[in-house]
Amino acid sequence: MISDELKKKLLEFRRERDWEKFHRPKELAVSLVIEASELLENFQWKTDGEVAAMLKGKSAEGVSEEIADIAIYLTYLCHDLNLDLEEIVSRKLDKNREKYPAHRVRGSAKKYNEYNTPA
Repeated sequence: MISDELKKKLLEFRRERDWEKFHRPKELAVSLVIEASELLENFQWKTDGEVAAMLKGKSAEGVSEEIADIAIYLTYLCHDLNLDLEEIVSRKLDKNREKYPAHRVRGSAKKYNEYNTPA
């Protein structure tokens, strides 16, 4: 997750540019999707081998920059909504443990509603 020190730097960067007025929750959510799409574009139509080669080459920098953009917008969104990212991820992990018990789903890519959940 993003450290408090880095979060402070990000917020200061935004404040110095007076961008808070543009960073409403809807705009930040839209920006997250756009950046995620830009990340995905790096992988579009590539085989696993081509992806592996790309990630060893100079294109890896572009992938890391898109991931950074996603993290930045997510940090701003959590800050503005007064959400603790670590806390909400931890809560979601607990829910996912219940939805996807390891002994039932190990090795399966099925969604939680596609397998029999009774113990």
